Amino acid sequence: MNDKLVSSPYTEEPHLLDLRTLDIPNQLLAKALTGLKCLRPDYATAPYIETLNWSEVVEAVRGLAEAEAFSWNEEVSFFIVVFRSQIPPTTIYANLGVLDKAAHAEANQSGGFLKYWFGSPDVDGRNLATCVWRSTHDARIGTVGPAHKIAAGAARNHYTEWKIERLRLSIKNDAREWSITNWI
Repeated sequence: MNDKLVSSPYTEEPHLLDLRTLDIPNQLLAKALTGLKCLRPDYATAPYIETLNWSEVVEAVRGLAEAEAFSWNEEVSFFIVVFRSQIPPTTIYANLGVLDKAAHAEANQSGGFLKYWFGSPDVDGRNLATCVWRSTHDARIGTVGPAHKIAAGAARNHYTEWKIERLRLSIKNDAREWSITNWI
């Protein structure tokens, strides 16, 4: 078994997810999330639940659980962060990418960062990025380092607008039932 998983657009060592640090439900979701993909061209502004192929991801979780004879009896929740943004035409997107990559490596090293996905800005500069974490605790730890602070600070100067949504992905009943709801 390969213990390292590509869980983001970044494929270098500091960006790889170490599956050995996760329990079985988190390993299964992380593996299934390698198939996460966008379903529509207006993903930057469309309702989140309709934007990505969550049904297929959970179906993959179910298949992986069955293949490993893992009984997913209890409900397990995961923390999702959605970052919607708009950049003006004057922003150099590659510069934001450098900050993003450093923040991702830092967050990944903190543990519990299961998936990072982002698109490209549309013609109006709107974009969507999403992170799936093992828990809110992991997300807090992963977002307090210096690289993340610099990237977050760039939002004030390089984005026309930005918004963060916090969601809960819940999977239960042998991965036959799932929901994405607001995190409360």
